[in-house]
Amino acid sequence: MRNYLLAFDQGTTSSRALLLDPDGNTIAVAQAEFRQIFPKPGWVEHDPNEIWSTQSGVAAEVVNRANVDLNQIAAIGITNQRETAIVWDRRTGQPIYNAIVWQDRRTAGMCDRMKAEGLEQTVQERTGLVIDAYFSGTKVAWILDNVDGARAKAERGELAFGTVDSWLIWRLTGGRIHVTDETNASRTMLFNIHTREWDDEMLGHLRVPRSMLPEVKSSSEVYGEAVGTLAGVPIAGIAGDQQSALFGQMCHEPGMVKNTYGTGCFMLMNTGKEAVPSRNKLLTTIGWRRGGETHYALEGSIFIAGAVVQWLRDGLKVIRSSAEVEALASSVPDSGDVYLVPAFAGLGAPHWDPYARGAVVGMTRGTTDAHLARAALEGIAFQVVDILRAMEADAGISLKELRVDGGASNNNLLMQFQADLLGIPVIRPANTETTGLGSAFLAGLAVGHYKSVDDVRTLWKADRVFEPAMSADAREVRYSRWRKALDHARSWVDSTND
Repeated sequence: MRNYLLAFDQGTTSSRALLLDPDGNTIAVAQAEFRQIFPKPGWVEHDPNEIWSTQSGVAAEVVNRANVDLNQIAAIGITNQRETAIVWDRRTGQPIYNAIVWQDRRTAGMCDRMKAEGLEQTVQERTGLVIDAYFSGTKVAWILDNVDGARAKAERGELAFGTVDSWLIWRLTGGRIHVTDETNASRTMLFNIHTREWDDEMLGHLRVPRSMLPEVKSSSEVYGEAVGTLAGVPIAGIAGDQQSALFGQMCHEPGMVKNTYGTGCFMLMNTGKEAVPSRNKLLTTIGWRRGGETHYALEGSIFIAGAVVQWLRDGLKVIRSSAEVEALASSVPDSGDVYLVPAFAGLGAPHWDPYARGAVVGMTRGTTDAHLARAALEGIAFQVVDILRAMEADAGISLKELRVDGGASNNNLLMQFQADLLGIPVIRPANTETTGLGSAFLAGLAVGHYKSVDDVRTLWKADRVFEPAMSADAREVRYSRWRKALDHARSWVDSTND
């Protein structure tokens, strides 16, 4: 009996694998971190072969740890860091350059030129996105322009481009299958979210040959079978990490919202079968496609969330492990009027300032590492308020609750402060691995492991509800101070030096 589902959860700082039993319980998890490469200020890269080796390694590890035979695994679901761009040689299967990570800002100048050419409305209408270095399209263009011989090879059809899902499936299938799904395609700035096809006008603007692109599939169907250590197991679900979490949080009805606290922070609202254009600098994106229907979402993207805790650990060394931050921050009653704006990679939605940089304001001689730790956590929560207020304005509704997941959602201090700032309940599920769960559920639906979405919904359970305890007046005072701190971080880097 094929009773188990295997989820690949390929993230920004680590590769994870989860094995789920028939009731959706996680019976085994493995994780491996990989190198973060910073060639220049604002540049972030990964080695694509390290992404593959760590992901394939943890997948083998969970299967062995659970003592499960391959013929007991119904399907593989894949979820991934989304806008990271990889270009490889079709013949050798080797990357021609490191993966350029979604956090990378090297193409900010290219984006400025696109804005100067008056392309902002075109980009939003066709792709649902804003013009920003965040997305894959300008990263691919940069590789073609800066790697010797790359453009000529691409024009001869010798190169392949993919987001991380495409790269993993290429490797999983021994180079036989080059596909992506609509959720990942919608993050490239090359895909028309209305026609659901690669957009010739956008390809022309960015000079990306169509021959490089993967075939775009739905988020829930059998794409092929794995070879090698997972030989014969169907690959049947793909969704970018945030859309996967939206599905895994059971936000299946319009108006439902989830927020994932990972390396970055990402809030998505299900808008149903309608692509709602944003008037407040949010993104209109594809939530998933299955059963012949595409569901859309509004999204707000925060570039630095959990990564600020890694900075406290690795950069400032005020904590030895990320888990220690809650105790340190809780050792003081408040931040001492210290505000930390974690704009280390610019500001995402709704500000979209690639030239912003991190700022700490309000420090005095009495400021301690505990105040800084608390300000770091609060800086995550304040950014979420920025997003939610824009999202409510776009959708024309007031949110009743926020479902949360991701590693930092296990931080009770952060979750309580988030509820206080938003003035609504924050609900954490019993299983916070919703990013991996979403892709596994999509795969399970494709192969008949689950009969319907209703079967999947019964698997979601709440762990804890954080009720707001801060007065409305206190909330507004704190938020106004945050907005003042934001002003100090904006436009710090001179764009003419890009």
